[in-house]
Amino acid sequence: MRIFDPHIHMTSRTTDDYEAMYAGGVRAVVEPAFWLGQPRTSLGSFTDYFDAIIGWERFRAAQFGISHHCTIALNPKEANDPRCAEVLDVLPRYLAKDGVVAVGEVGFDSMTRAEEDAFVRQLELAVEFELPAMVHTPHRDKEQGTRRTLELVEASGLAPGMVVVDHLNEVTVDQVDAAGCWMGFSIYPDTKMDEHRMVAILQRRGLDRVLVNSAADWGRSDPMKTVRTGEAMLAAGFSDDDVDRVLWRNPVEFFGQSGRLLLDQDEAVDTTATFEGNSVLRGSRD
Repeated sequence: MRIFDPHIHMTSRTTDDYEAMYAGGVRAVVEPAFWLGQPRTSLGSFTDYFDAIIGWERFRAAQFGISHHCTIALNPKEANDPRCAEVLDVLPRYLAKDGVVAVGEVGFDSMTRAEEDAFVRQLELAVEFELPAMVHTPHRDKEQGTRRTLELVEASGLAPGMVVVDHLNEVTVDQVDAAGCWMGFSIYPDTKMDEHRMVAILQRRGLDRVLVNSAADWGRSDPMKTVRTGEAMLAAGFSDDDVDRVLWRNPVEFFGQSGRLLLDQDEAVDTTATFEGNSVLRGSRD
């Protein structure tokens, strides 16, 4: 089993986690920029963090045989703090860097006007930089938040296939599916989804445009949840190829649209594959 976790916050995890993930089959990850648990109050604290997930965390992951990528954005929660508005002005500098495979996490936390303004601006940046967008759906009033998310994505002009709407569940999956966006599911203890509910969704709607992640962070979470989902799929009668599609080839297809995946040829789904005209292999965007 080979696994690409498309949403995990490794800056919050330990070296033991990296070792366990590698042993379980994880060979690549995407780390979205997110809220660190307490407010950041200056631009410098954001840029230091962006520099860390672009540089240091990629180096740290490589020590354990894992290819590390990231997404860059002003996250929805901190978009409500006026002190953070200037972060939007420095994002272009980071969105141009190698290994940055999407704009994210963007979207809604509490469905405020400030969040919507930041979301719209960052969708514009995704269009400008020809990058996918990773969208965070709110923890509360998720159905309405997802509906508004899809309205803003459509208005942005960003192709639905360039957008993953994350943290979905049984209530929100169908409207995202109908919109043509990618569907992201976080397998996370106590909240969001578990692996058995995930298997039921896969049985009902199929495997295309689905990304399964652990969303592991500084909270009670488990970076092995992608592995557990693969095991649950096999136990439910899915084939090894089905598991490989969901847990490896789908993330490679989605993030390959950036042209910036840091995968060697033998790790790629197909060494000749291209998506939206961009090779999925290292350094191909230049």
